[in-house]
Parts: sequence; structure tokens; C-alpha cells
Amino acid sequence: MRYLSTRGHPWSSPAFPGPAFSDILLAGLAPDGGLYVPESYPLVSRAELDEWRALNYADLASAILAKFVDDIPPADLALLTRRTYTAQVYGNGRVAARAPEVAPLSWLIPPGRFGQEGGLALLELSNGPTLAFKDMAMQLLGHLFEYVLARRGEEINILAATSGDTGSSAEYAMRGKHRVRVFMLSPHERMSAFQRAQMYSLQDANIFNIAVRGVFDDAQDIVKAVANDLSFKARYKIGAVNSINWARVAAQVVYYFKAYLAATGEPSADAVQAVDFAVPSGNFGNVCAGHIARMMGLPIRRLVVATNENDVLDEFFRTGIYRPRPTGETCQTSSPSMDISKASNFERFVFDLVGRNPATIRQLWEAVDAGGSFDLSSSPCFERLPEFGFVSGRSTHADRLATIRQVYENYGLIIDPHTADGLKVACDLRTAETTMIVLETALPTKFEETISEALGCTPPRPPALRDLESLPQRVEVVDADPQVVKRFIERHVT
Repeated sequence: MRYLSTRGHPWSSPAFPGPAFSDILLAGLAPDGGLYVPESYPLVSRAELDEWRALNYADLASAILAKFVDDIPPADLALLTRRTYTAQVYGNGRVAARAPEVAPLSWLIPPGRFGQEGGLALLELSNGPTLAFKDMAMQLLGHLFEYVLARRGEEINILAATSGDTGSSAEYAMRGKHRVRVFMLSPHERMSAFQRAQMYSLQDANIFNIAVRGVFDDAQDIVKAVANDLSFKARYKIGAVNSINWARVAAQVVYYFKAYLAATGEPSADAVQAVDFAVPSGNFGNVCAGHIARMMGLPIRRLVVATNENDVLDEFFRTGIYRPRPTGETCQTSSPSMDISKASNFERFVFDLVGRNPATIRQLWEAVDAGGSFDLSSSPCFERLPEFGFVSGRSTHADRLATIRQVYENYGLIIDPHTADGLKVACDLRTAETTMIVLETALPTKFEETISEALGCTPPRPPALRDLESLPQRVEVVDADPQVVKRFIERHVT
């Protein structure tokens, strides 16, 4: 398995076909500003799916990731996944009576009930250290970085942007790791109090929090600008943990397989049961992993893209127009981790949609990077969109409040606002014959104000996090300027 850039970066010689997995793990963005993708998607056979039904999450992760990892011995990869995916690390499940399990399904409507052949379930992805789905991939990245850097005798300075959950997930995964520093950008005063405290209260010497005056897209633009300064990137060994890093997306592919195998019985001889997945979407990384799983042959019928009021992705899947909004038009909502108007991973999907043509991607993203948009509505490639299984919908503040109330009244569960967005759109588009799995994105305690507005009460917190907001916080507030961030990095890298 070798990798290429969505924008067609030429490699140094015909003898070097492209970087290996460990190379792109450390690199983040490709040198031409594109995103790394595998030269082809590995296919999974029916027999492999049957064999994987007996595996626990750690061994399933090893089996799937081995298809993308060409330069880490399988035995070492298995040790890394087993060190990552344990009940102790992912033991914050909401059902106390149930033994801890990595990424369990929680059935709202089991298959066959109420006249519905297909069921409705939540895939619980938020039982990790920071109570957000980002932990599922980020904890593994921490171990991968430490392993690869030790083997190479190198170090890395991670520069990333967060709209809420990526930051704390990355920092908790990398804190105390040898040879790793983290410089995390976040939008100043645009996250929940819990999200800010989770990040800013960390006092580890290798963790640096930088609050940018602006929105998430401003912070993300800084990350890309620094990564595109190739001399600075090389001098200060800049890496990435946002979902622009292929390893993050690859790790997220695993839980689509896990959910499918848990939701379906043994396949019949003549058919494989398909499922739908609904995914709350902002930066497109989570649902991009579902796209990759589907391209690998996992029987996913539809991928439901659920947005909040920042509905750039919904607009594209309905109209073929991709129109990122400027900072002033990016809404501040009650599902803040989705307050994103430039979906970084969207480029990976469009690369497949346009037939993996890097010249087309360069042309399209030249317009996007200049603050513009593109329109594929009259392009032959847009007619192929149904082949990829994507549908979409939009949720508002009123919708998420109503969904939170309905789930609590009907099932006795409290869900967070982002999961509510996903569930609202899932229910709008659900069909009787197919099981719908909604990806949970965070535990509700991270968004107490919205839960209180919806239910008149606050959700319970894990004991270790009860006084989180009262802890001392360490953060530097800066203007949205790449040069300011570069100077900050220079001062703190010794």
C-alpha cells in the first residue's frame, strides 16, 4: 500500500512510487497542499467479514488497519491496537450495569419491532477519556506517533485546530508522550465551557493551547498556511492530528465495520444485509471514514450526512454547489463542534467523485482556497453521486432540543446536541426495510447549557470531571494570523 496526494504531487523519481504509512502519519498534509489517500482502496471479502465477527475491537482494528499499513510489522501493529482499545480506556459507558465494551450499539428500536423490519441504533463512540468520538482514533494516534518516532529517533511538533472535541482528544492522547509537542488552535470563546476547561486545564509541559480570535475555519486556515510553508514545516518538524491526517481517518473506518458486524446476523448465502449510517458532520472526517469503508466493500446502503445551521455539506449533496461561508456567515450554534464551513476532508471524497483526477481537484480547490466556491451540478461526475450512497439533511437549534426531549421521554437516554442533529436527520430519512445506525459523537455532559434548556436538568458527570471548570487554565489568545502562530511555535520549541 502506497499513498498519493489528491492534488497530484509528483514524487522525486519513478523509483519512489509514493510515501508509506509512517511517512504520511508524520507529514499530515502533502507537500502540494493536498490530502493523502491510498493509491487504491483495499477490498474486503465476504469470507473476511465472516471471520471478523469473532474478533474483539482491538483485533478487528489490527486486521483492518493492516490493509493500510505497509511498514509496521503486523505483530507490532496488533500490540499497539491492543494497548489502545481496552475496556479501561473506553469505560465511561452510560449503562453502568453493562460490562464496558468498545463502541457498543445501543438499540432505540430493535430490528423487527413496531412493524419496522430495520432497527434504529446509536453507535456509542464517546466512552473514551474525553467523552468524544475523536478518542476512538486519537488514542491510537498517540501510540503510533510514539512508536514511529522512537524507531526513527525523531520528534514532532503537532499543529492542529479544533472546533471543540479534537483538541482535548488530541491533548489527552499526546500528553506526556516522548518526542511529541502539541500546539492546539481553538476559536476564542466559541466552545462550551466544559470543552474549554478540558483543554486549557492541562498543565503538561508538551501541551500548548492557543485561542484564535475568530471561528474554527480561521484556525484551520492557519494550520494549512503553516503546513504549506514547507521550509518552516521541515525546520520545526510540523505534523498534524486533525482528520487531514490519513491515519485518523483510517482508524475511524474500524468502527463502521464493528457496527455493521454487531447489527447484522450471519449473512445468507445469496445476500448480504445492508445498513444505513447517519453521521453528524462538520469537517467531513467521520463520514469520510464511512465512505472509505463502503468503498472497501462494507455493505452500507446510504451514508446520511447531517449538518446543523452551517449547512454547506447539505447544500452540496442537494445541489452540487460547494460554497464555503466566510467567517461572518459561520453561525455560532448549540452544536458547536459542527460550526464549520470549510470541510477539510471533503476533498478526499470529491477526489473519488471526479474519477481521482488531481488536475480537477487543483482547479476546484484553487477557487475554494481563494475564498470562492465551485459548482458540479452540470458536471457528469455529479450524476454519479448516487453510486456513492450519500444523502443529507439539516437540523436546527429547535430540532435538536426537540430530539433531545423525545429521546429522553421515549428511551430514558440523554444525548448530546450533535448526536441529536444526526438522529433528527436519520429519522427524517429512515426507511422501513433498512437498519439505521446513528453515530454518537459526544456525551451530553460536555454541553450542559443545551441539555438544561431541553430537559430542565443537567446530565451526570463522571466523578473525575465534576470540578473541571474550577481548575486553573493555561491558554494564550492571539489574532488569526499565521505569522503570530509561527512565532509562538518558535519560542516554545527548543
